[in-house]
Amino acid sequence: MSTILVTGGTGTLGTPVLARLRAAGHDVRALSRRSREHPVDLTDGRGLDAAMAGAEVVVHCASSPRGGDDVAAGHLIEAARRAGTVTNVVYISIVGVDVVPFGYYRVKHRVERMLLESGLGVTILRTTQFHDLVATVTDTVAKVPLLPVVLPKGVRVQPVSVVEVADRMAELAVPLPAGRVPDMGGPEVRTLVELGRAYLEATGRGGRRVLALPLAGKAYAAFRRGGNLTPRHAVGKVTFADYLADRS
Repeated sequence: MSTILVTGGTGTLGTPVLARLRAAGHDVRALSRRSREHPVDLTDGRGLDAAMAGAEVVVHCASSPRGGDDVAAGHLIEAARRAGTVTNVVYISIVGVDVVPFGYYRVKHRVERMLLESGLGVTILRTTQFHDLVATVTDTVAKVPLLPVVLPKGVRVQPVSVVEVADRMAELAVPLPAGRVPDMGGPEVRTLVELGRAYLEATGRGGRRVLALPLAGKAYAAFRRGGNLTPRHAVGKVTFADYLADRS
């Protein structure tokens, strides 16, 4: 069994990854600022050296849409080099980070390049958006009760189950790195408007009016072209309808 570090161990993906690795008998260290055992701040690297000591595998799930993922990755890479025991850094990325000029995607792509150029053993898995993201986006734009729910026109998504992604990440968390592995997408491609309507219906807000609004910009155009999709890697089994049924 291996000693494995999981960053973002209390997050949407990190929590199920952590559970799977511990169930498999690994010595797992969950890194976070509030952890009693392994308090780590990835923004400045504090606590990383102590947490990294003796680790063989790092599963990097921590991420922030507000920015700073590249800075955090830099601290993680340097600590792994100093430790001298890390043979595989497993990183969760997003399908389309190399073709969709969206700020968060660009940073994720930069982290991929940093890892590949680090000299460390690396495994990179790109997935499509989680079902939870569709729910979050819809909830965000539906906050004002009497106004229409406005979603971007013509944007298709291929949502995947976070549970299935966690299973795959746990499989990849082994001492031998695999490089860039095949992408992982959900079982179906639907428009964000369609899924937003389905989510509102499932959460008792089916009467809300949904508008499809065309947007401007290169990122929106890239999403409309399907840069965020991977239909040839539709390996997920859980549909959005399954996700909604499970929530209810």
